Amino acid sequence: MKKDLTKLLDLSREDILDILGLADQMKYDLKHGREQKVLSGKTLAMIFQKASTRTRVSFETGIYQLGGQPLFLTANDLQIGRGEPVEDTARVLSRYVHGIMIRTFAQSEVEDLAKWATIPVINGLTDFAHPCQILADLMTIREHLSALEGVRLAFIGDGNNVCNSMIVGGLKCGMYITVAAPEGFDPAPEALAFAADYPKHFKLVRSPEEAATGADVMVTDVWASMGQEKEAQERRNAFAGFQVNSELMALAQPKAMVQHCLPAHRGEEISAEVFEAHANEIFDEAENRLHAQKAVMAMLMG
Repeated sequence: MKKDLTKLLDLSREDILDILGLADQMKYDLKHGREQKVLSGKTLAMIFQKASTRTRVSFETGIYQLGGQPLFLTANDLQIGRGEPVEDTARVLSRYVHGIMIRTFAQSEVEDLAKWATIPVINGLTDFAHPCQILADLMTIREHLSALEGVRLAFIGDGNNVCNSMIVGGLKCGMYITVAAPEGFDPAPEALAFAADYPKHFKLVRSPEEAATGADVMVTDVWASMGQEKEAQERRNAFAGFQVNSELMALAQPKAMVQHCLPAHRGEEISAEVFEAHANEIFDEAENRLHAQKAVMAMLMG
């Protein structure tokens, strides 16, 4: 049966841990020069309706390291950008390539693509979910803290796609997740409905200080994501007091780590001081996009 990665809600705890285990092995093998050509001769179509640095470079590099070929496509390169139905694009690409990665706005577009494609579909980002990012985050947290079970994570800021996926992935892996978001910027209803099954492991609060107290991991993201540029000033006003800075870090565990999916706006959601103090962890997180996505491609397309 064909498998896809459209959102972490579709994966079990065991699925997530299997991906992380393979990602760890692939990272080790790459560092030690071991052959990884498990997708030799296969092609990944990469559809970008949102711009990207990390997603494009990590997927292109990853499929190449696995022996395959990337095919970069924007909406302007495809008839989908001129009104061709998603189901037709899915069925055509299924005849040409071995997998599709799409980075777009609507989650429904990814779901429809997966419904009609006969090859694996990977969500590279939507407004609702960012599963590949959270797999990299979980990988990085486990590297630094040697565990996920019982780890206390505070997400400070907008209840966006990263936050939604962190809630799901973190709770499935036994973490304690506290989200601090101003009113009107809560996580998606689907993420909160999932979290309702974990009342002892999840909290949504309005106080960044409450969320940060005792946290092992502090996570944040930009206040205005792609497509929200016109709301930037309004969002700066709404998120005043939600910056991850040295005062907030002082409430967390003494050796608490920081994660940021990048790009970071220093002086807004995170202070320059905290960013640079935790840059090693943040860029480990960015690097692990490569390894986590290689694991996903190998498991779905191999």
